[in-house]
Amino acid sequence: MILRSIPVFLSALLLAAHFLRWGDLPLVVLCLLFPFLLFVRRRWALRSVQALTLAGAAIWASATYRFVRQRMLLGEPWGRLVVILGLLILLSCVAALLLNSKTVRHRYPKPAQHR
Repeated sequence: MILRSIPVFLSALLLAAHFLRWGDLPLVVLCLLFPFLLFVRRRWALRSVQALTLAGAAIWASATYRFVRQRMLLGEPWGRLVVILGLLILLSCVAALLLNSKTVRHRYPKPAQHR
């Protein structure tokens, strides 16, 4: 479980750095804290971390589009930027996918069914 959570923490740290660059401190704090939901052994916590990690991938995709567009308008090279940000998108998606394994889901039980 620890090895599967490392990409989540790394992804959150990199996203926090992105928001710190823009001076958005509330989002920096959110990014730094949300992976710690993995210590709450409830299914909602696991799903929340997965959703926030995938939201991070969407944020990176949006940033990629904006940055590449800006560089193209300025006539600057943008290929390396796409590779780097593409790897960040991939890291976020893989982090969320690793939390979907049977082993991890077993540690986060479903809520009891009420009848």
